[in-house]
Amino acid sequence: MKKTVRKNVELGVLFGLICAIVLNFLHFEARCDELRQGVLRLHIIANSDDEADQKLKLEVRDEILKSSTDIFKNCNSTEDAIITASESIESINKIANKVINEKGFSYNARVSVEDRYFDTREYDDFTLPAGTYKSLVVDIGKAQGKNWWCVVFPCVCVPTAHDASLSDSVSNEAADTAENAKKYKVKFKTVELYEKIKKLFSKN
Repeated sequence: MKKTVRKNVELGVLFGLICAIVLNFLHFEARCDELRQGVLRLHIIANSDDEADQKLKLEVRDEILKSSTDIFKNCNSTEDAIITASESIESINKIANKVINEKGFSYNARVSVEDRYFDTREYDDFTLPAGTYKSLVVDIGKAQGKNWWCVVFPCVCVPTAHDASLSDSVSNEAADTAENAKKYKVKFKTVELYEKIKKLFSKN
């Protein structure tokens, strides 16, 4: 009888511990999802890893970022930014191709707004968790080279937008998750594994 009671207690403690871990993870995943939904990413993919192609990628980036402040200045939400980006595809495409043509390259850029999957990525002041994000995508040429990414809404990667921060579009708790990623290193790894499993099953 005592052994049965003890076993039941141990099972109860184990079940409670598992529930606590799961609930803690779900709470963290909710913050990660808020980050995914609360930003618009800029994703620029070079033609190849050739040095000239990589240099061109950065030159295209610089010109697009110069225009980003004006393009997104009237956006008050991520939804506004996504609509604005979609309406600005032609003008952004012209900016990218102008740089490409001026530098003497024969290929072109293709600009789109779409869902893209990213692994966990670190920037200067913040980290974004793995998952699918709405992105302003600039594919240059064959788009087979290393990519460059950042966030254009809020305009945290635009040099002229010094006052922008993630908390402009997400809660302080979610912003803290991104800006203090070292506190959540294990959780970020867990979320990345979880998202990769989701991605794998979504293909089947």
